[in-house]
Amino acid sequence: MTFSWIFNEYPSFVKQDTRRFVSQKTGNLYIAKVEPSDVGNYTCVVTNTVTQSRVQGPPTPLILRSDGIMGEYEPKIEVQFPEVLAVAKGLTVKLECFALGK
Repeated sequence: MTFSWIFNEYPSFVKQDTRRFVSQKTGNLYIAKVEPSDVGNYTCVVTNTVTQSRVQGPPTPLILRSDGIMGEYEPKIEVQFPEVLAVAKGLTVKLECFALGK
């Protein structure tokens, strides 16, 4: 099975680059140094490589925090659908994808 992520609406898939990475082991999406252009809805897509059938999860909205206060330590962000993520600009965020079966 393969994992991919839609940004806002199909067919706009997240392209991996120096800031974005999709783990094919866990399905997680990692975005380093969040920028305003990263704000939007992210939807995990799991594809069965044998049958080419696809299943997608609910969208997870990513928004920027407006308070600018992150505290003494960088926060650990865990996503449970369908929460809204508030992330300070410049931080790294992880969006998790869960798939059961084969």
